[in-house]
Amino acid sequence: MNNHLLYMHRAYELAMKGWGRTSPNPMVGALVVKNGKVMAEGWHAACGADHAEAMALKKAGAKAKGAVLYVTLEPCSHYGRTPPCVDVIIRAGIRKVYIGVSDPNPLMNGKSVQILRKAGISVEIGFLQQELTRMNEAFNQWISERMPFVTAKTAQTLDGKIATLSGESKWITSRTSRDLARRLRFGFDAIAVGVNTVLKDDPVLNSVPAKRLKKIIFDSDLKTPAHAKLFKGTRREDVLILTTDKASAHRIKLLGRKAEVIVVPGKGGRVDLRRALKILAQREITAMLIEGGAALVGDALKENVVDKMMVYVAPRIMGEGLDAVRGLHVRHLDEAIQLKRVSVGKIGEDILIEGYL
Repeated sequence: MNNHLLYMHRAYELAMKGWGRTSPNPMVGALVVKNGKVMAEGWHAACGADHAEAMALKKAGAKAKGAVLYVTLEPCSHYGRTPPCVDVIIRAGIRKVYIGVSDPNPLMNGKSVQILRKAGISVEIGFLQQELTRMNEAFNQWISERMPFVTAKTAQTLDGKIATLSGESKWITSRTSRDLARRLRFGFDAIAVGVNTVLKDDPVLNSVPAKRLKKIIFDSDLKTPAHAKLFKGTRREDVLILTTDKASAHRIKLLGRKAEVIVVPGKGGRVDLRRALKILAQREITAMLIEGGAALVGDALKENVVDKMMVYVAPRIMGEGLDAVRGLHVRHLDEAIQLKRVSVGKIGEDILIEGYL
């Protein structure tokens, strides 16, 4: 592996320090290198904090003059929550910039490269493109399509069941799998469930470590109980209940004390998922995890709004029981949803299957 890829790998590792903390900004890492030695490292730690390039250059100080900058994502050239990074790079006296991938933001997308080159700085772009694009897959979709990146999760038996015929579901997968699932919540902006999951399981929907996640309930008839556990310890603005005009004014007022109730046009008697996701994107929700139930996962798959599946599989066979996904009504094999870029991992005795749609 050449030095450029080694440095970019390190920048990738630095970017991952911001996992779960930078939204709606992307994760970015940067290195200042001079005479083959790393002068300083930087990463975007949180939305509103210094960008990776600014952090690295601030640490490098005068040593940045005549140095090379490695950065995972094209530096910004517009004013947002922070000043443009291209200006900081030019003022620091950087002589060359190696960029992992271009920024899909319509305000950017190659503009910064032109600015840097016009300032006499040499630029090369295109390193670790697959890894870096996947790292920011949620941001990339949100910024280019104004839709959240949606991951649907199920925890099921080998034969695709999430509960027995009597409704017993705790616990199908192991504690190890459940602990991992709670930790992975940290990488999302929001967790979504259908109202039936709230009524049956009364989930808390917290992450480990604790984070101000948005809790989203899809509830077409507004049946969510005012005493549901997910309201405990949350601010009103952190719980969004998406409903339809079937909801009564009394229920809207009652639940409106604990959550923001949003009336969305219905589709087939349920919340129109695509319109709902557009609303969530406007609220800077870039990555959403659907954790249940079977009807909501089925609706999301049917409406083609799921981008990725995470399927936890326990080595159990139930026979009869409740299916992990409902409502697809597939009659022919060629109508079945096919996952791509599938990866399989082992978690104790359980299996985690991940794939894209």
